[in-house]
Amino acid sequence: MSADRVYALLPHVHREQDEIRGGVLHALLAVIGEQVDAVEGDIDRLYRNWFIETCEDWVVPYLGQLIGYRPLGSAGGARSRVLVPRREVANTIASRRRKGTIALLEELANQVAGWPARAVELYRLLGWTQHLDHLHPGRGGFVDLGDAASLKRLDGPFDRLPHTVDIRRVGSAHTPGRHNIPSIALFVWRLKAYSVSRTNAQRNGWKSPAGWTQANCVEDQGPNDYTFSVLGNDVRLYHRPLPEDDPSQVAGEENLPVPVGRRAFAGPKGHASKAVYGPGKSLVVWAPGWPRRDAEQPVPVKAVIPADLSQWSYDPPRDHIAIDPERGRIVFPSSQLPRHGVLVYYHYGFAADLGGGEYPRTLAQPRKTRVYRVGEGGEYKHIQEAFQTWQQDPEKPPSAVIEIMDSGVYTEPLTFHLEPKTTLQIRAGSGVRPVIRLLDYFADRPDGFGIRGGDGSRVTFDGLLIAGRGLQVVGPEIEDQETGDLCHLTIRHCTLVPGWALHHDCEPRRPGEPSLQLVHTRVGVTVEHSILGPIEVVSKVERRDPVAISVSDSIWDATSVTRTALSGPDETLAFARLTVKRSTVLGRVLTHGIALAENAIFTGRVEVARRHYGCIRFSYVPPGSRTPRRYACQPDKAAECLTGSGRAQAETSVRPQFKSVRYGTPTYAQLVDGGSAEIASGAEDESEMGTFHDLYTPQRTAILRARLEEYTAAGMEAGIVFAS
Repeated sequence: MSADRVYALLPHVHREQDEIRGGVLHALLAVIGEQVDAVEGDIDRLYRNWFIETCEDWVVPYLGQLIGYRPLGSAGGARSRVLVPRREVANTIASRRRKGTIALLEELANQVAGWPARAVELYRLLGWTQHLDHLHPGRGGFVDLGDAASLKRLDGPFDRLPHTVDIRRVGSAHTPGRHNIPSIALFVWRLKAYSVSRTNAQRNGWKSPAGWTQANCVEDQGPNDYTFSVLGNDVRLYHRPLPEDDPSQVAGEENLPVPVGRRAFAGPKGHASKAVYGPGKSLVVWAPGWPRRDAEQPVPVKAVIPADLSQWSYDPPRDHIAIDPERGRIVFPSSQLPRHGVLVYYHYGFAADLGGGEYPRTLAQPRKTRVYRVGEGGEYKHIQEAFQTWQQDPEKPPSAVIEIMDSGVYTEPLTFHLEPKTTLQIRAGSGVRPVIRLLDYFADRPDGFGIRGGDGSRVTFDGLLIAGRGLQVVGPEIEDQETGDLCHLTIRHCTLVPGWALHHDCEPRRPGEPSLQLVHTRVGVTVEHSILGPIEVVSKVERRDPVAISVSDSIWDATSVTRTALSGPDETLAFARLTVKRSTVLGRVLTHGIALAENAIFTGRVEVARRHYGCIRFSYVPPGSRTPRRYACQPDKAAECLTGSGRAQAETSVRPQFKSVRYGTPTYAQLVDGGSAEIASGAEDESEMGTFHDLYTPQRTAILRARLEEYTAAGMEAGIVFAS
């Protein structure tokens, strides 16, 4: 639309005469043109509001009322208006036509809750006495105890064994049953399968240039043994979910983010399955130059043998490798070692887009920023090399981005010293997860990732996995001749491995060692959507204000509830002002003050110096903690007006319980199913406290349960079963 489009419709002679007379007609038609544009825009908006795909948000309820869409009411709470998309209204008529079908229940789980699902009619698994006139040879019978594959799937979403009847309701909130005539189980997967593309496999320990070795797995691991995880821990491999060819059919194992079992990994003739292994599949292994010098392609599927490598006791034949998908281990023949390294592609399971990963995330930088690309497809091979190029640039821009273009491992000593009023961002490129591995290089000085800055300088880490050591921000008071200090440090979508490194069972190698050390600095720290270990603050109280530390949507892991997640030297109070939002803190917190903590979980005791400053709200704080004023916190709310044993029992009943508290496991920091309702729905908006608050699991479950009641066939009952 143009303000002169009406004027342009006039013949040329009239426009010439109007220009001679001062353009009065032009001005009049410009005003009329604005009104024409407004009317046409309103007509266009009304036309778009006829369709659910293009209408405005306020029109959606009216269109839903026209087709008889049933709103959820109180199910899911206030957040249901945000969680339920308009596509549910768009699919209402189609869903009603398919009401009662199994495939529709799976689609509802995807559309309403965003969870992949598999629906199972449990009455088909009931064992019954056969009628001579109505035989069902496939139902009932005895269980073959020699059929290990069927026994492995017992009581799971792919169970095919006959069961006796269970008269309990499948949708019971207290003691749900399974196998009954009207029962339908909707198995949903909350864990996602995240990819790791062409990264280095870990071989028999981490070695420094001086030859120091630290075994990364069990003691009897040999030089031909590798792990898919670059940290050396066992990792369960997951299927890469494939889209369903026919949505009207029930989802299969290949369509869901399920772990890869040894039997599912096994194909015909003893080698790996082509549906699981290979380029574009769930996992693949490259060994350049193995077994022949000209071999640059992935290890062929016929050369891969599924095996149980729990004891590293299997030695595969020549020109073959063995893979254990349940532990993420690889073994090469002892007489044929890969001389040029091993690269892997695989999938691991986790609940959310958190920490360093290849999931999509927003990339941003200041204006007039120069980007230095490192790695495959970039102009630099090392991070430090790119930083030095920026520092030595005669036309040095005030802002620089070092972007790592691949998921490789970068093992190099890193020390950055920024000039005043400069900005540096070290980030992973889109769709990659690089690993920065810091080793024990020096015997007489620290080996951490050292950062110093001038006044007004800023540093951002984005999308990285840092292991081996931690970050260290050093202020100007270490050397008196230096002036200035780093202004701000941002850590987003990063993993600073708690404990620096992992054993094969995901136990930390250096428990309690800090992932971030702030030494005599006034730097402000912001941590977002990250996983990190303890933070140690070394500061002279009499010379400065407290360091501002903000942690949101993150897992802050001290590797034990008795160790400190935040403290000063020798477990003294950290001179810091802390803000925690939607995070899980696994460990004690010793700090000068807490400005705000909301929707968070503290598993260890919290001790602050200034109790009159700040607030903690809608969070769990262990009994005996010294905190600022608390509002709607647990276990205070549960134990209110109770004394003695009753109070102790109430405090114990609402204690958070986790499926796993070890980094590297799929259910890391995830609350157990059926745990305390005060924690699972105790946040400000009735979501769960802690890191996974924004997943809105309680709301999604309530919304899905309401829709199942609406679309399940008459006489049947559907219940939600969390498969992960």
